[in-house]
Amino acid sequence: MNRRKFLGASAGAAALGTAIASSSLANPVVRVQRPIFVATWPFGIRSTDEAVNVVADGGSMLDAIEKGIWVTESDVKNASVGIGGIPNADGQVELDACIMAGPNHAAGAVAALRDFEHPISVARDVMENTPHVMLVGDNAAKYAVKRGHRRTNLLTDQQKSKWLKWKEDEAKAKAQKKPTPRPKVNEQQHDTIAMLGLDDQGNLFGGCSTSGWGYKVPGRVGDSPIIGSGLYVDNQVGAAGATGLGENVMRFCGSFLVVEMMRQGADPTTACQKAIERIEMLDPLGLDELSVNFVALSKSGQYGAAGTNQGFKYAVSSPGSSEVCLSKSLTKKAIGPEGGNIK
Repeated sequence: MNRRKFLGASAGAAALGTAIASSSLANPVVRVQRPIFVATWPFGIRSTDEAVNVVADGGSMLDAIEKGIWVTESDVKNASVGIGGIPNADGQVELDACIMAGPNHAAGAVAALRDFEHPISVARDVMENTPHVMLVGDNAAKYAVKRGHRRTNLLTDQQKSKWLKWKEDEAKAKAQKKPTPRPKVNEQQHDTIAMLGLDDQGNLFGGCSTSGWGYKVPGRVGDSPIIGSGLYVDNQVGAAGATGLGENVMRFCGSFLVVEMMRQGADPTTACQKAIERIEMLDPLGLDELSVNFVALSKSGQYGAAGTNQGFKYAVSSPGSSEVCLSKSLTKKAIGPEGGNIK
């Protein structure tokens, strides 16, 4: 069985219910085979598998990050990344994304981008073809068109129907002077994809993509496209990515904080845990309400994750191996149908 067929089979196994590995709950995990890719959520396994395939077929690590994330961005069943994402309050799907390359510490990002299926590609374009790091809104869209990125209708019929129902519920809540309802985003509905990669030379890369908080105020930007918040790559130390309630990540530069914990000697899982504990010290919400999760990958090949709630899982792929792992949880509150993470 060749490499691509192997990963096709492993991805199928993941879809049928890959056994959850508990390695990240104990000692730091070191993946000997490289390249290695780590991504948030079980659905990320298809993206990490594809990233390994891209490198095996001669692509660069940036190609792998970009095309791996394409898989999730193109998944219409995923309610919070790319096409099929939950729209904003006006019924428009607005996407955020960023990408980083460790060897030259380059970064690119787009925010509040409408009508493009692959914001990760526009972010890479910004990184490689402009002197800037971030473009936003209509001008980001104009840039994307100028660079040849294809416009796509991102609002599916299913999401449009759900948005119309949300509008009805919102109107009723306002009439009754009740808080505006907000969507429940959980493991079934998924969340942001943040993906990290390490090549055989010890170079680190990363990308992050999301449609953001469902029914958000138009123009709202969360942590995902913010360098140091939703994603951070330091080629001397490691990389980290975030998923959860973006406002609670970006107020503390969450991913940067995780990497700095690794710089101080913590393994990836411990670094994620320490970052969350630091956030808790400064935030009045308390761990049960923070909804913050991190994945991390060190320069040596260690990987791990931690989250405020039980049930946060992440994907790991390298040549010949593909698995979904269970992160370390800091509370007993579960991620599930009755609550969880909002991008």
